[in-house]
Amino acid sequence: MDITIAHLTKVYRGGVYALDDLSMTIPTGMFGLLGPNGAGKTTLMRILAGILHPSAGEIHVGEFDGGTRQGQNAIKRLLGYVPQDLGMYPDLNAEEFLNYIAILKGMRERVPRQQRVLQLLETVALSDVAKRPLKAFSGGMKRRVGIAQALLNDPQLLIVDEPTAGLDPEERIRFRNLLAEVGNEKTVLLSTHIVEDIAQTCHRLAVMKDGKVIFTGTTSELANISRGKVWMLMSSGAKPQGDLVVVSTINLGNALQYRVVGMPPAELNALPAEPTLEDGYVWLMHTRASAARRDDQPETIMQ
Repeated sequence: MDITIAHLTKVYRGGVYALDDLSMTIPTGMFGLLGPNGAGKTTLMRILAGILHPSAGEIHVGEFDGGTRQGQNAIKRLLGYVPQDLGMYPDLNAEEFLNYIAILKGMRERVPRQQRVLQLLETVALSDVAKRPLKAFSGGMKRRVGIAQALLNDPQLLIVDEPTAGLDPEERIRFRNLLAEVGNEKTVLLSTHIVEDIAQTCHRLAVMKDGKVIFTGTTSELANISRGKVWMLMSSGAKPQGDLVVVSTINLGNALQYRVVGMPPAELNALPAEPTLEDGYVWLMHTRASAARRDDQPETIMQ
């Protein structure tokens, strides 16, 4: 189920643009939405979920027009949403909570509802702790409950906003694998500022900055925009200077190994490296920031 967004704009009070004439197409399958905090990702997610209304622009989800009441209702019926902060009742256990949410979603018949809840608890690997109060769950377990509640109505479109922020590495891997499995059958829109989450789950992505889409394509295409600009260099301690961005630093004991993007001077004896998705993302953001700084420079008036 494709999503088409055309000239979407959201202006908050005071003239603050959260989304600025945003247009893109999101194809069926796993799709990543990558960008720094404040890029407008959550605003876009909330508009798609029908929680916010845009100031201007159009959204079509499959055949349904998000600009009409009938279309909005149809989109909500086929949608599952996992927000950044999912409100839970801490004294309910996982099974009770999912039953409650299922009733709110219109699943009135007790037997099929209970079967669906038990099935999803198995899917998210929480069957063994289904009777444990939610207040005793770890952050990762709560995120898995969030996925389960979003899947109760078997949605065709699943929107997941910053799902792995604050999780430990093991929970992050488990959650990414779960999303990838779900993405085999549905359109899954994964919004995050963590590059590794996109690299491990998505083939296609869009990058947002300041309410705009500044890149759409495959993960390989984003990595390749930094080809020829990724380098490894050694230093006794001095950080590389000039127009370079340090992607990572490894302390080797007697020296520091830097991974940088940019064009290092010859005297640094840098060695070229194969670009990764993170390199491409860092280079894209660096070039955009450099262009913005140039645009902000006052013009020189010749006399």
